[in-house]
Amino acid sequence: MSARTLDGSATGLAKWLPMPFVALGVSMIIVDATIVNVAVPTIIRDLHVTANTAEWFNSIYSLVFAALLITLGHTADVTGRRKLFAYGVVVFVAASLVAATAPTGGVLILGRLVQGIGGAMILPTTLSTVNALYTGKDRAVAFAIWGSTIGGMAAVGPLLGGWLTTDFSWRWAFLINVPIGLVVLAGILFVVPETKDAQVRKGLDWIGNLLVIAGFATLVFGLIEGEHYGWWSQAEFLTLGPWTWPASWPSVVPLTFAIAVVSLFAFTFVEAARARRGKVVLVNLDLFRIRSFAAGNVAVTAVSFGEFGLLFVLPLFLQGALGYSALDTGRLFLALAIGAFVVGGAIPQIAKRIGPRGVARTGLVFEIAGIVGLGTMLSTTVSVWVMAAWLLLYGMGVGMATAQLTGVILVDVPVKDSGQASGIQSTARQVGSALGVAVLGSTLLTVLTTRTTSALAAVPGISKVVSDQVVQIVRSSGGTAIGSLGAMPNGTAIVSAASGAAVDAARTVAFAAAGFILLGLIATALLPRTPVAEVSRRPT
Repeated sequence: MSARTLDGSATGLAKWLPMPFVALGVSMIIVDATIVNVAVPTIIRDLHVTANTAEWFNSIYSLVFAALLITLGHTADVTGRRKLFAYGVVVFVAASLVAATAPTGGVLILGRLVQGIGGAMILPTTLSTVNALYTGKDRAVAFAIWGSTIGGMAAVGPLLGGWLTTDFSWRWAFLINVPIGLVVLAGILFVVPETKDAQVRKGLDWIGNLLVIAGFATLVFGLIEGEHYGWWSQAEFLTLGPWTWPASWPSVVPLTFAIAVVSLFAFTFVEAARARRGKVVLVNLDLFRIRSFAAGNVAVTAVSFGEFGLLFVLPLFLQGALGYSALDTGRLFLALAIGAFVVGGAIPQIAKRIGPRGVARTGLVFEIAGIVGLGTMLSTTVSVWVMAAWLLLYGMGVGMATAQLTGVILVDVPVKDSGQASGIQSTARQVGSALGVAVLGSTLLTVLTTRTTSALAAVPGISKVVSDQVVQIVRSSGGTAIGSLGAMPNGTAIVSAASGAAVDAARTVAFAAAGFILLGLIATALLPRTPVAEVSRRPT
């Protein structure tokens, strides 16, 4: 059955006992990054929140995750990975209960924020645990399981979220984490051994962390709330407790952008100064002198920007303008997962012929083609099979690009810096995700507002008062309330106008998403031409 080596490590079947619980822990946090997308339209209706507020459901999770990922990974190496893994599961499950029982959008955002903290504790500890427990061919197998879990669960999330939202409640998208978390916690306590890194330097870069959090939080706030509060002149007054933003001042948004710029610039100076003094830094800026690493992180940020922004916006269109249920939306997204799965088995053979960089670039071309094709075909009568075909192509691109970018980005990084480099890359993905939801979500609302206004102006018998009311309903709901407009006088014409506006907005977002992925493709021109064997030796 199993045995122990002289140093006490497990052999035989026993050495694989931790992997199901590690994989399940990773599954929990990855699913939660995508499961909410298809539930957002229902949450908007049930909690009576605006689309601006809904953007925070995903952005705050990705933002906190990104801000704490590297620091908590370092903390786990020093204090013990098993311990922080367990704490992370407890935090994540507790936050899931808060989100599941949230009576308001604000409480749900709080739950998602704390979930981001728990996720940032879990992800790096699972990867480090795998790296510490396995060697040689076993390590390659374990990394493959870990990586496949991320890819597979990201694809399963929308379908699972659609099923739970349709047949039960959107709250089960969060409640499901409770039994899963308890199983993972039991596994951690009984079969996952404790590991630490005796060589890692102790100490934390708290100043760097605070500057990063301040910089990205204010940047995302400005991008999400700019349309609500006004990009310069005040469209809405900001109220903080008893204090209200003075009416004579410009909007709060320019100030948040200024804070973001100052914080992020200060971060680079602080990190450089700490490195010169030999102190622990959150980000080793010297890594960005490596051309492939710098270009690769630009690529993954841009790609995540486009991918996650699109996945936030598309369910709003499908359920608002086309009347799909959450389950129908999840089933459509299954085409994306099938595309990624189908191409996965062929990637090693393709990489032998054109190299990992070639595979990644081909995947990005497929992504762009799939999104542009989808955007071009969108209409109020578009066939589900047409959309599924383009999403299948898009999914094939995701499967190719995501699988190869990681290894190629790290190929020139010294082995001693590979841990931090991997953390920076994961952070870049999460930052891209948060910014993508913020920017493309705001793009959707802006285009939806202007197109609905102009479309209603062409409908006879619609007064200015009614038009303004309809525009406000459509804008605040992100288009999810379009179906309910049919009960109004001239309801058929109003629904037709708003649905046409939603098509224009979704098409604009699709083309914008494709544009950002194109930027990622351009950045890959700076990546090295690396043989597949060399990449395979690098840590993931």
